[in-house]
Amino acid sequence: MIPRYTRPEMAKIWEPENRFRIWLEIETLACEAQAELGVIPKDVVPVIREKGNFDISRIDAIELEVKHDVIAFLTSVAEYVGPEARFIHQGMTSSDVLDTCLSVQLMQAADELLADLDMVLESLRARALEHKHSVCMGRSHGIHAEPVTFGLKMASFYAEMQRNRERLAHARDNIATGAISGAVGTFANIDPFVEEYVCAKMGLKPEPVSTQVIPRDRHAEYFCVLSIIASTMERIAIEIRHLQRTEVLEAEEQFTKGQKGSSAMPHKRNPILSENLTGQARYIRAMCIPALENVALWHERDISHSSVERYIAPDATVALDFSLRRLNGLIKNLVVYPENMIKNLNQMKGLVFSQKILLDLTQAGVSRENAYRLVQKNAMKVWEEGKDFQTELLADPEVVGALGEAKIRESFDLNYHLKHVDTIFRRVFGE
Repeated sequence: MIPRYTRPEMAKIWEPENRFRIWLEIETLACEAQAELGVIPKDVVPVIREKGNFDISRIDAIELEVKHDVIAFLTSVAEYVGPEARFIHQGMTSSDVLDTCLSVQLMQAADELLADLDMVLESLRARALEHKHSVCMGRSHGIHAEPVTFGLKMASFYAEMQRNRERLAHARDNIATGAISGAVGTFANIDPFVEEYVCAKMGLKPEPVSTQVIPRDRHAEYFCVLSIIASTMERIAIEIRHLQRTEVLEAEEQFTKGQKGSSAMPHKRNPILSENLTGQARYIRAMCIPALENVALWHERDISHSSVERYIAPDATVALDFSLRRLNGLIKNLVVYPENMIKNLNQMKGLVFSQKILLDLTQAGVSRENAYRLVQKNAMKVWEEGKDFQTELLADPEVVGALGEAKIRESFDLNYHLKHVDTIFRRVFGE
């Protein structure tokens, strides 16, 4: 991922230093377990623990020759440890180190992302409560439908993002498996105790059947969850982009002092953060497909998944981490215009109450077909002639005859649409 969209805290997880440090810990813990089993001398373990180290540039140089990253790493470690290094990697295969390490890194990345989600959730909650009763136009197909509140929009985003948090926590739990089972996963040259020992020390569960690799359905789930989170992020971004349109202007991104919106038009205030998040979401979702394709490997193991994961693991997590932090700032600093919401709501001169009139007519004994005809006939005058909906209904003898003037006027009460807002908020946020 390019530096522009990278937070150092997440990038550090994928840097060689962290990766090789995890490899060394896996190898050292395996030696501890082997010593307990009597496979290697106990007195070599303190030497490996104390002297164990590596040189990244040296690993790179060795790999150029041997064309194998784990062998290059082990050679570098041996140069630090000395003769006792011959006991490192006893009965193990490269995937034992690589896959177990990747699980740890994905767990570390998930912890960062969970913290990001907690921030976003808190910001959504705060804005939802702030605008619980800020009435605005609800839209379907982009067309005015019936009144909602801006707080309900935020509550909907909160509930969805809370589900995303649960999904990610579950994916983290599922990816938290390790494999120290040797070639083709049969434990022929290494006791299952070693796997259990290493996993327990590293916060992992032993993979039940690892063949020679950890099955990639776990990884596919992880990246699909990241994609779903990105889609929710885009849903929020698209809503803000729409609301910031000049002819709507119910909310807009914060425009800071000194900020410039256009190189050509000095008046512009563009939704650049939201548009950026839409682009980030497209990128993150694109990594879901190769993760799914990685599930089908040849027999007990091939490495067709390896090169893919070297890209998508850092890129997807780094991009989503950056994006969630950006989303959090966007929500916290979003400028909301309740007065424009009311102005837009009144733009269609009462049409938003058409369903209430329809239902009133059916309750008064008018067939649904006739009721729909009467309401639509008067509604079209608003669309086509700019008339006022309530005025037209009051002038329609059939409607007045069925409902009476008082009932018609009563049906144009905004509070009718908002009477269950508290119920919805209790469902989302509790008491």
